[in-house]
Amino acid sequence: MTTLATEPAAAGARTGSDGRQKTIRLVDTSLRDGNQSLWGATGLTTGMVEAVGPLLDRVGYEAIDFTSSTNLAMGVKWHRENPWERISRMRAVMPATPLSAITTGMRFMSWERASETVMRMALRLMAGHGLRRLQIAEPMNDADSLLRVAQWAKEEGIEQVVAAVTFTESPVHTDESYSRNIRAYHASPYVDSLYVKDPGGLLTVERTRQLIPGIRQAAGAKPLELHSHCTTGAASHLYLVAAELGVDVLHTGLGPLSNGTAQPSLENLLGNLDALGIPVQADREAAAAAAEILHTVADSQGLPAGAPTEYDLSFHVHQVPGGMISTLKRQLGELRMLDTLPAVIEEAGRVRAELGYPIMVTPFSQFVGSQALMNVLAAGSGQERYSRIPDEVVRFVLGNFGTPQGEIAPEVLEKVAALSRARELAVTPAEKSLAELHEEYARRFARELPEEELLLRLVLPQDQVDTMLAAGPAPRWSPSDAGRGTAPVTGVADFIRAAHRLPRWTYLSVTRGAERIELRRTETGDAR
Repeated sequence: MTTLATEPAAAGARTGSDGRQKTIRLVDTSLRDGNQSLWGATGLTTGMVEAVGPLLDRVGYEAIDFTSSTNLAMGVKWHRENPWERISRMRAVMPATPLSAITTGMRFMSWERASETVMRMALRLMAGHGLRRLQIAEPMNDADSLLRVAQWAKEEGIEQVVAAVTFTESPVHTDESYSRNIRAYHASPYVDSLYVKDPGGLLTVERTRQLIPGIRQAAGAKPLELHSHCTTGAASHLYLVAAELGVDVLHTGLGPLSNGTAQPSLENLLGNLDALGIPVQADREAAAAAAEILHTVADSQGLPAGAPTEYDLSFHVHQVPGGMISTLKRQLGELRMLDTLPAVIEEAGRVRAELGYPIMVTPFSQFVGSQALMNVLAAGSGQERYSRIPDEVVRFVLGNFGTPQGEIAPEVLEKVAALSRARELAVTPAEKSLAELHEEYARRFARELPEEELLLRLVLPQDQVDTMLAAGPAPRWSPSDAGRGTAPVTGVADFIRAAHRLPRWTYLSVTRGAERIELRRTETGDAR
């Protein structure tokens, strides 16, 4: 076997008990992580994922990394689509392949820490509508918290639980702490598979060689998966090294929803595994046909395809993950401040250190990014850093999300302690039972709410839920729809007409040179 290694892979790492090469299995990340990392979690509609689903079902994936609470919430906000409908319709066209959701522990849609009642309800509804697998990436790498959610997931009907160690770089995160967590997950009856999640794309080939053997040993007989991002340009290479070192499952994207700040492309990985003589489970014709549909979606919506990334070590300084960079670009573009992106990213590195080195994964990456943005805006107006502190950062400093492995800077602790808002947020409301929540919302709406609606009203703004319910079922989509209204847009009137042919949207912005056109859809559906 050809090897890319400067040192040989561990003996037997890629062979089974029968002496044969173990086949690499795959998880597709296009519809969740690709959409989030490259298209701000807003690019795909229910009709689009439904259209590509039958082909993805033929590829032979281990699972489809299909959704998260962020993706579901953005579907409600941007496309006025019912998240339970999206899961059910995808399950109907993908009966063979498990649909997976990812959660970062005790949170669902809202940035606030969720109660056990809310978490159990979310898990129960996702399972009831067709999600069979749950990936848990606890953002503090808190093993006890992760195992608690894993138990709830199994009790509420999730068939497969995949427990993550979330990789990061800091003075306080060590290989021993990662292996210790893996050993705890291996011992749990509620965990079926294990994985290394690298949200910042911080793993390198050298680091993979150091980390994976110990984790592979700690995982025992349970399958081991790897999820990294191409943000630094290293993931495509280190995936091959991980395959040689005994990782069983690799997470990849497809077509335009791969590369960039998302996962390595399946197309490139297949060729490289072939070159190494490592067998892989995939129907290549079905994968190519699915990629073609995703390219059609990208072209019809004017969405950029992910492109291979040059090797870039700057991400090891700030550790801003791909999905967050995409979100920051959109937010700064709406504020007409895209030129400040480098300053915000640099500030994010400082904020992370001052907050005790939280792992840059949802929701902590958003907390750090929001604070960094506020600090940059404050500096631009002559104010001090941390002159404004979002509620989520206050809650983080107060310990509502757990204890970071590093020390929070004394000056940040002082600024938070001086806030009257901090005293308000320090009061933790008593958790309500499911019966109490049903009774409270039945009084508010003068009717009994189905559990699906109740949960959305608990975690989302009421007007978003009202608009979603009024919109009705999501429209279907097919590649033939992509050809409609694709003539060149030459003026404002043409732009407005073309925009109305797109799936549901709330905000569009196009810049060409010094010209800028913006549209916002009103509650009545008109554009202005």
